[in-house]
Amino acid sequence: MSNDQRYGGPPHDPNAYDPSVTQTWEGQTWDTTYQPAVRPEDAYGHAAAQQQAQQQPYAYGQEYGQEAYAQQAYPQEAYPQAYAQPEPYAPGHEQPGQRYAPQPYPQPMPEAHTPAPAPVSAPPAPAPAPAPAPAAEGPAYSSPTTSGNTRVTDAQRARAEGRSPIIEPGMQPAALTALLGLLLAGGAALGTYGLLLPLVALQGLTAAGWFRLNGMWPARQGIALAFLGGLVADAALLATGREHAAPAILGTLGVWVLLSLVLQLRSHADPDERMYGLMATIASAALTVLAAGHLGAEPDAVVAGAVAVAATVLARALPLPGPVSLVVSLLAAAGAGIAAGALVGMGAAGALLGLATGVCALVGLRVASYDYPSRFVHMTAGVALPLTAAAPAVYLLGRALV
Repeated sequence: MSNDQRYGGPPHDPNAYDPSVTQTWEGQTWDTTYQPAVRPEDAYGHAAAQQQAQQQPYAYGQEYGQEAYAQQAYPQEAYPQAYAQPEPYAPGHEQPGQRYAPQPYPQPMPEAHTPAPAPVSAPPAPAPAPAPAPAAEGPAYSSPTTSGNTRVTDAQRARAEGRSPIIEPGMQPAALTALLGLLLAGGAALGTYGLLLPLVALQGLTAAGWFRLNGMWPARQGIALAFLGGLVADAALLATGREHAAPAILGTLGVWVLLSLVLQLRSHADPDERMYGLMATIASAALTVLAAGHLGAEPDAVVAGAVAVAATVLARALPLPGPVSLVVSLLAAAGAGIAAGALVGMGAAGALLGLATGVCALVGLRVASYDYPSRFVHMTAGVALPLTAAAPAVYLLGRALV
């Protein structure tokens, strides 16, 4: 018996509407599975969420690209139109009292007062990227790569900036060259063994300076091989005498070219680098061996030629215009040749020998000045190459004129 029948009331109709009883869902729906707890302190946030849900459509799927998923998971036919969709939580857009609070499901509203959903506007198209500004005038640079770019040398930078890559050694290397030339002249006046010590120093500077001039440093094997070639040529000249100087020099040079080939064949470097090293080694050995021509030449020719080279490099180091400097250097070489020739009994032939050795010294200075050389190049190749380049002229003209 029901409570109504027990107290004399009318019988209870099961189909009649009872406001005290809350309607519940029996199936597994979103309404029955998601029932967030509402705290009293969030009442203001709940009211604001209800008002916002009535005025704004549900755009979660379109905002995040999940519109099709939302329609398949929650079809609109399963719910009355009065149920408005809640606004999803978005950080930075929360209402007062709504921060980090779960959104309740809004209460049903009468269908007559439900506003039609406003069309959701598509997100604005991204603005086109601005056109790149035109590159400023100047050297173009390639994009970075994992293998790295080739290093720009000082000479290439100088050419790009409009500067000359030719730098003269200057007065200090010229003074050292003059000192070494005077030592050669004094050693030749003393005798063969007096000439040997400054000649060995000249050959060492030639071997080291040529490798550094070619950008190959440290190149211990090549420098040692070239310097050893010069020492072997000196020993051959001392053993055979000045009469057989040419065969001794040429024979040593041929053997050292073969040794240079063997040394580079045993190298594990790249083919291009091996070829570059081979040419540098052969050139360094050839110059070092040719410097031994001072030992095979006539002593009087060595005296006149060394003094002429010393005068040439000193005149070239003076701060004069280019053409004027060349003329002054050659005149100084001829005058020094005449003066030295008069001391050793060569006479006027010393002028010709001095002029020829002066031209060779200028060529050696030009080579030592090429490709933006460093100070080390100036103090080695810049000191030795003028005297080394003059060795063939001293040997040949000395035998012809003395």
